[in-house]
Amino acid sequence: MELSIGFINDVHGYLEPHPELFYGKDGEYIKTVGGYAKIASVFEKIRNENEYTLFFDGGDTFHGTLPVVDSKGEAIIPVLRELGFSAMVGHWDFAYKPEHLLNLEEQLDYPVLGINVYKEDGPLLLKPYCFIEVGGQKIAIIGICANIIDKTMPSAFKQGIYVTDGMVEIAGYVKEVKELGANMVILLSHNGYPQDIELLKNTKGIDVCLSAHTHNRLYETVKVNDTIVIQCGCHGSFVGHLKLSISDNKIARHEYELIEVDGPIVGDKTVERMINDIMASYRSLQKQVVGKTDTILHRYSVFSSSMDNLLLKAIAKAAGVDIAFSNGWRYGAPIDKGAITVWDLYNMVPMNPAISVVDIIGQEIMDMLEENFEHTFSASPMQQMGGYCKRYLGLQIKFHIENPYGYRIEEIYHQGEHLNKEKVYRVAYITEQGVSNKYGGNRTHLETTAVEALITYLNDSSDHSDNNFSGQ
Repeated sequence: MELSIGFINDVHGYLEPHPELFYGKDGEYIKTVGGYAKIASVFEKIRNENEYTLFFDGGDTFHGTLPVVDSKGEAIIPVLRELGFSAMVGHWDFAYKPEHLLNLEEQLDYPVLGINVYKEDGPLLLKPYCFIEVGGQKIAIIGICANIIDKTMPSAFKQGIYVTDGMVEIAGYVKEVKELGANMVILLSHNGYPQDIELLKNTKGIDVCLSAHTHNRLYETVKVNDTIVIQCGCHGSFVGHLKLSISDNKIARHEYELIEVDGPIVGDKTVERMINDIMASYRSLQKQVVGKTDTILHRYSVFSSSMDNLLLKAIAKAAGVDIAFSNGWRYGAPIDKGAITVWDLYNMVPMNPAISVVDIIGQEIMDMLEENFEHTFSASPMQQMGGYCKRYLGLQIKFHIENPYGYRIEEIYHQGEHLNKEKVYRVAYITEQGVSNKYGGNRTHLETTAVEALITYLNDSSDHSDNNFSGQ
């Protein structure tokens, strides 16, 4: 039996074709790719080539662009139903509280799975697995949601739940589905690529892992023991197509293609109409130019990013301080050289949070950054809880990735002098992921939002021809 699997992950609400970052011999460049209408066409082509076909969504679906955030995920439901998925998992999908994710699931015709998300009183919040029978095969889909939902995300995500990394539970569920007759086991995971590799090294009986969260573009399959692993970038820019030849209830061979969802693909007309309806009230934002950039703005770098350099400069100026922090978010479509629109700004920060300021002593800054470096670079994959490195403005930091937790920072400079561990610094940030509530005091939330600050900053930058945001 020949089975085809179509997979997308970390679309982050990108309904339409959008700028995406690519790499060539001359460096970084931007192409327009993606969009659910084109994804639907790719799915249809896969479906037409093989009657035995399944489609999966790796999560980070109900958050990331303004129409999706404004509607708390509701707007995208008809599009998802049209694409014909069999299951999904989640992370940012918990943004509007776990109870709301259950409401969204009720409107879908497939489950949100998770063996590792528990209600505070003990039982699972989500179904741990589902079965699909196709071509004489009984296939079990086991889901794992992001283990960081209750650890590094805002408080709404974890209301009434707690989340594990799934390491303890997974073997039991693999055994359970096999006892119930599963011929094949697929793990649908939003833990992240390093975490999935670690889990698969210690788990037997999983045939395929559909990995998500870390936005890896895997152009070839990866094997961990006997498990085939794929992950397909982000923002819906790629579709993974895994073809399995199954004989005697085993995968005899496989083929894989990471399909770029690019210009030559004609979008599905039904899905296009749906998206046009969703986007109608937002079109003016796509036309409203508020500035320009001489550099590509993106978040695809681990240590710092041009997009967040712009964001932090705007936040700091609005707050009247010279130190600012934001989270190391991975999502947010790049912005090519040239005009910047209000739509672009909302793609940076679709939740448009208020700017906050807090008093924080130098030692707390060091502790906060050491914690973040551990979350990003921990030698133990299950302790990696990124995103990327926390973004910062106004500091110069020398650190060593290879050092253990608590010993990575060698020096921090502020205004040309070593950071004073006992001095109080007034700093700006956005969201509790920027500076969590356990650090600092005298916290104030300004009336100015991130998008308002960005518009003001870009207007001033245009007046002074300061449009290079590649450095801090």
